[in-house]
Amino acid sequence: MTHPKAVRRGRRTLVTDLLGWEGPLVKQITGVLYPEGEEERFAWTLEKLRALWSGPEIVSEPVPFTTTDYYRDIAPRLLRRFVSFEELVPAGGLAGWKRQAIDVEAESRTPRAVNVDPGYVDGARLVLASTKDHAHRVYLRDGIYAEVTLRFRFGKWVSFDYTYPDFADGLYSDFLTKTRTAWLRSCNHQ
Repeated sequence: MTHPKAVRRGRRTLVTDLLGWEGPLVKQITGVLYPEGEEERFAWTLEKLRALWSGPEIVSEPVPFTTTDYYRDIAPRLLRRFVSFEELVPAGGLAGWKRQAIDVEAESRTPRAVNVDPGYVDGARLVLASTKDHAHRVYLRDGIYAEVTLRFRFGKWVSFDYTYPDFADGLYSDFLTKTRTAWLRSCNHQ
C-alpha cells in the first residue's frame, strides 16, 4: 500500500516530509575511488548504485587520484570516476544516499575496495555528503553532513578556501558542467 503523501517519480516512490516537500530537484552524482587496474570494481559499484538510484547518465573517464594518501586502505594507487544519474531527485535525499554509499563500500570487501562519495549538482552548486564534521559543513541527519564544494558563477566552477584541491584545480569541471547542462535540460522538460 502506498503512503497517502507518497509521490511517484520514475521507478521510485518518495514519501514527502510533513511539509510535503523534500527539496528542489537535483542531479544526483557520485565519485568513486577504486584500485588502479581493477575496472571490475568500478563496474560492480556502478551496478550496485544503478539498483539503488537509477541508470547512469554521464560517466567520466578515470583520473589518477594523487591528492592524498588518506584512502591507502583501499589501494596504494587509485582512480576516480564520477557518475551522474538519469533522474532528477529531491535534494533532501542526500543523507540517505551517503548511508547507502557506506553500505556499498562495506559490501565491496573488508577493508573496503571502493570509496563512494555521493552528492548533487544543480544550476548553482556542487554539494557533497560527508561523515566528517568541519566548520564549513552542515549537519543533516544520521551522522551525515553536507558541504557546498563548488559554486557555478559567471560560466565556470568556482572553489572556496576549503574546497578539496583536486576539485579546486578544475580537474572535474568538464564532468560537472555536462551534469549541470543535463540538469538544466531535465528541468526544462518537467
